Amino acid sequence: MNSLSVRPIILLLTLLLCYACVKQNPNKEVEQGILKENKLPPSDDGFSYPVRKEVYVPIYSDIYNKTKDFRFQLTATLSIRNTSIKDSLFIKNVDYYNTSGHFVRSYIQSPIYLKPLESIEYVIEEEDTSGGSGANFLITWGAQKNLRPIFQGVMVGVSGQQGFAFTTEGKVISE
Repeated sequence: MNSLSVRPIILLLTLLLCYACVKQNPNKEVEQGILKENKLPPSDDGFSYPVRKEVYVPIYSDIYNKTKDFRFQLTATLSIRNTSIKDSLFIKNVDYYNTSGHFVRSYIQSPIYLKPLESIEYVIEEEDTSGGSGANFLITWGAQKNLRPIFQGVMVGVSGQQGFAFTTEGKVISE
């Protein structure tokens, strides 16, 4: 074999080796359906349930690192989980506020519900700095019975070899 016929084989093997070294996303081939909101039909009586509560969930879209002048950007996820195995959880609003307490945006346009054991998440992307270090969600929910849903903030951030991950719990502020 001459050197001209070996070069394409070496090139092909090199390309295959390089492709094999590329980090593959294991979720790429798996169908990752986004949970659709279960919207409530419009009604005249508004949002009235025997049990109705408002929950405050602290969210950190950034945290201080080393000094007060250096902030570490985070991706934040609000997770709402219906822990009931029998009853639906009805959500009137999912509103996001910034550090100063000013309304930023609403994540739902009309009431929704979560079926038993269903969850839904809302993500504040790392590049979104509108909330700041003292951001929060206010969620109004209702149910036919006294349920114990879980409202959590999950914050994650990575920079170089430094990473952060922590959670916050929602607190009932009015009933």
